[in-house]
Amino acid sequence: MTKAKVLLQSISDVKEFVSAVSLCDYDVDLISGRYAVDAKSIMGIFSLDLTNAIELVAHTENAEALFSQIDKFIVK
Repeated sequence: MTKAKVLLQSISDVKEFVSAVSLCDYDVDLISGRYAVDAKSIMGIFSLDLTNAIELVAHTENAEALFSQIDKFIVK
């Protein structure tokens, strides 16, 4: 499992993020407070509070390819 914080500030950010995550052959979740949604679901993401950074959990040990694609959304 690999974790990072991401910040999605606009509708186009969410679309671009979901497009990148959808290419993964493993599960990716977004966790905000006590809510967890599938990161491949646009509707799920919009159900979260997007004003703050959200925790991303990739259910793989090697998420380097994904993280390089979504680098601009990762909070460093």
